[in-house]
Amino acid sequence: MLRIAGIVVVVIGILVVLSTYTVDERERVIKFALGEIREVDPEPGLHFKFPLIQNVEKFDARIMTLNIPPDRFLTSEAKNIIVDFYAKWRIDDVGQFYRATRGDERLAEERLAQILRDGMRNEFARYELQDVVAGERITIMGAVRQSALETALELGINLVDVRIRRMDLPEEVSESVYERMRAERQRVAQDFRARGQEEAERIRSRADRDRTVILANAYRDSEEIRGTGDAQATETLGRSFGADEEFFRFYRSLLAYRASMTGENTTYVMEPSSEFFRFFNSPEGSGPAPTVRP
Repeated sequence: MLRIAGIVVVVIGILVVLSTYTVDERERVIKFALGEIREVDPEPGLHFKFPLIQNVEKFDARIMTLNIPPDRFLTSEAKNIIVDFYAKWRIDDVGQFYRATRGDERLAEERLAQILRDGMRNEFARYELQDVVAGERITIMGAVRQSALETALELGINLVDVRIRRMDLPEEVSESVYERMRAERQRVAQDFRARGQEEAERIRSRADRDRTVILANAYRDSEEIRGTGDAQATETLGRSFGADEEFFRFYRSLLAYRASMTGENTTYVMEPSSEFFRFFNSPEGSGPAPTVRP
């Protein structure tokens, strides 16, 4: 009897397990009856189903990342560029997703990747290589997402975002772009040097002109000051000479003696009674001239 009761409990437990299922908030669920869709996206919680007749399939409702292998695209001037990009997507309409892909996420990602490649190819063909490299990637990604959004909705997918991870040029294109950039930088550098030399010559010319003007003004001022000083000296000398002529003559004679008798071997050939020696015997210069031996 206990064995039969145990078997009944086990059977009831199995029936309960087969008859119930839970829905998580992070899941999208479809309930089938004999292979046909009977219920789509039930509310999170505990639900019931008929065993062996109905079955449930669950799909991840969170945002997923689609990493697309780098691919080559042509720009408007037929230049190749290698683009590594990715997309963020999630299941929006689980019923449509199942009907379009049979619930195969790998198949859905393959179809979405092809849609995005076609959109990238169309968008890159509208821009030149310089525009793409210079910063039009945000515009391109927005246009790609917008163009792919409608097709993605047919798969029951909401395309959240599309972003470029990296852009590279093929080796042959990279070399030619590098050469052009180097030539352009050299041209700019030469232009800066030429303008710098021109400005340097202008500064030198201005400095030479200012120097000439400053020297001329300084020479003019010095001559004016010297002339004023000479005039004042002459005037002072004249006043002094007029105040005491004898003292002036005596002072002039002393200056002459000091200037002429500073050498070690000085020899004079002149008359002892000459005017030059008149102050040797008398401070007034009135006595007889001294006898000077040569």
